[in-house]
Amino acid sequence: MPSTSPIHAAIAAHRFGLGEPALDAMAADPARWLTAQIGPADAPRGDGLMGTAQALAFVAAEREERRAARSATAASATGQAAAQAVAGRYRDVIVADARSRLLTAATTARPFAERLHWFWANHFTVSLAKGSTRGLVGAFERDAIRPHIAGSFEQLLFASTTHPAMLRYLDNVQSAGPGSPIVARAARRAQRMDESPRVTGLNENLAREVLELHTLGAESARAGVYTQADVTQFARVLTGWRVGVQDTGPTRNFEPAWHDPGRKTLLGRSYPEGPDALRMVLHDLAAHPATARFIASKLARHFVADVPPPALVDRLAATYERHGGELAPVYRALIASPEAWVVPAAKLKTPEEFVISSVRVLRLNPRLFDRGDAPGQSGVMALGQRIQAAPSPAGWSDRAEDWLGPDAVWKRVEWSTRTANRLGSSVDARTLAAQSLGPLLGTETRTQLERAADAPQALALLLMAPEFQRR
Repeated sequence: MPSTSPIHAAIAAHRFGLGEPALDAMAADPARWLTAQIGPADAPRGDGLMGTAQALAFVAAEREERRAARSATAASATGQAAAQAVAGRYRDVIVADARSRLLTAATTARPFAERLHWFWANHFTVSLAKGSTRGLVGAFERDAIRPHIAGSFEQLLFASTTHPAMLRYLDNVQSAGPGSPIVARAARRAQRMDESPRVTGLNENLAREVLELHTLGAESARAGVYTQADVTQFARVLTGWRVGVQDTGPTRNFEPAWHDPGRKTLLGRSYPEGPDALRMVLHDLAAHPATARFIASKLARHFVADVPPPALVDRLAATYERHGGELAPVYRALIASPEAWVVPAAKLKTPEEFVISSVRVLRLNPRLFDRGDAPGQSGVMALGQRIQAAPSPAGWSDRAEDWLGPDAVWKRVEWSTRTANRLGSSVDARTLAAQSLGPLLGTETRTQLERAADAPQALALLLMAPEFQRR
């Protein structure tokens, strides 16, 4: 276990947390400060937030309004105004969700729990980069991720896989069993109309990503743990899991007419027809040793190093298996691991982490997120990371090499300089560095701060210092 030394307090604040202006709160016992935060994530802060059912109703209403707008004369003022009104409401929802995510992270008293929420939201990525998720990403994070980050991995996996945002994002709403009633009806209708059927069969996107990105991992495919045949069989299990307007429970998302009949064989096990098979499959995937190792590797990579220490991965995977996939013991094992407390810091902050840690350390007014100015939402975007809009189902990269290109570094310099100039002489960077970084502050950085020409330059140097850029 880590000691109560000042350096461990600084590591707790910045590596496990999201940055603190002072180390007093965790100084007495850094490990205890972290373990006390293990539990469901904080309730999100902010206005204009929707639950899943409300978001689905909003999406359905928007679809009808958009259809009505298209039916109006394209050149008419009425049609254009209707289209602009619909787009404006979507923007309001997206902005409210992004603001809430940043505001909650900037103000939480449980930053380790919030970091874990970020980790799992990125692991189970649902992205605004795909239009079908508009209006649902924030609800996905609030309803499928936040409540489950310290429960069992199986619970988290089921909640994320069956959430309407995930079913839309990975196209399961378009997947129909080749032998399902809906495909048979579509084929008959197409034959009568002498046209191609609109519903044709399986979509394997969700099945593939659950296996490759959420549970067993891509390395398992290369090692032969699962094959393309398993992906196809899992896609058959997932048929029928679609999105209704009212999300009153997981089983309400299942439509039997779209489900492929018959038993399915996946990873050597046979599963029955019907909605219960999905929970059975996810139970077995969550309990698989390959999943234990994959999750352990990702946690170690996120908190410790881009190339995680093998001994740490082994320890976390063993804890996962020993406790049946319960996540809280895995977090406690991570906190207790000596590899997690080494210096110097190896992980580079992503743009979102950099901005949030700056806001927390500088004690900036959280209302800056309402304005969307440089230290807030637009600041993260300017650094190359659009909030809740990862470029692929793999989520945002967790490796330094993907955030250290010349252009990316220069953007950090520009952002730091603008932020420092905006704050003027209101911040004593030298005192703040000592209070927030403690013994992590190196001699070279301390010297540079002392030699700074003025307060803004000193603050910019602090924000760009290796001790602040890494965690």
